[in-house]
Amino acid sequence: MCLIVFSWQPERRQPLLLLANRDEVHARSSAPLAQWSDQPSVYAGRDLEAGGSWLGIAEQGRFAALTNIRDMSLPLGEQSRGALVSDYLASEQSPQAYLQDIAAKTNQYSGFNLLVGDLNSIWYLNSTQSRPLRLTPGVYGLCNGSLDTAWPKLVRARSLFAECLDAQDHTLFELMQDERRAEDDQLPDTGVGLSMERMLSSIFIRGESYGTRAISLLRRFDDGWTSLDERSYSANGRYLGHARVELPKVERAL
Repeated sequence: MCLIVFSWQPERRQPLLLLANRDEVHARSSAPLAQWSDQPSVYAGRDLEAGGSWLGIAEQGRFAALTNIRDMSLPLGEQSRGALVSDYLASEQSPQAYLQDIAAKTNQYSGFNLLVGDLNSIWYLNSTQSRPLRLTPGVYGLCNGSLDTAWPKLVRARSLFAECLDAQDHTLFELMQDERRAEDDQLPDTGVGLSMERMLSSIFIRGESYGTRAISLLRRFDDGWTSLDERSYSANGRYLGHARVELPKVERAL
């Protein structure tokens, strides 16, 4: 996952609203959003090469989402980052406890940002900082730097998203299909070269070998009802299909 914008407002009728784009090489095999047969509590898309996921939900209001950190100076880890999502969804640990465990072994993974939550809280971990953070209510953006890093695509997506918190699904999906690129003087320098920085600067990336593979929309309401929608894309932004999961209502602990 390469771009996430979300609203965490526990006192609203819709405490959690999240949009995310997964950008990946098109040759990397993956399965669309579904319930996992080997881990029935997990509902997510799946990376078929390493077995993990980029975003998913589970019963009792649990969700997790992941982005990579784009920094060529960081060492590569031996463990798959996608397991950070699926392992949390399949566990019964609290968000805080889970991230505290992961924080002690971030050197096993390539750089990542990880969001995990339940009905009562959302926690965030950046692997280069190794300090779990409980998020206060607000509107956030997460890309391939850190939380709310002022990269042009993140600033643009978060601003557009903040104006659409009560919008219908089609409007939110359209927001994440914005292909406008940033000016060169606004681009970050993450070590991938100017041409690649330009390509990566749009919210939706359309490319032959690399691009946006999925757009996800997660909604959770104060009665505990949760839905996750995912639209899938192949090379050059060709639309493949839509998957949807709805989970039963659960009571929020007081």
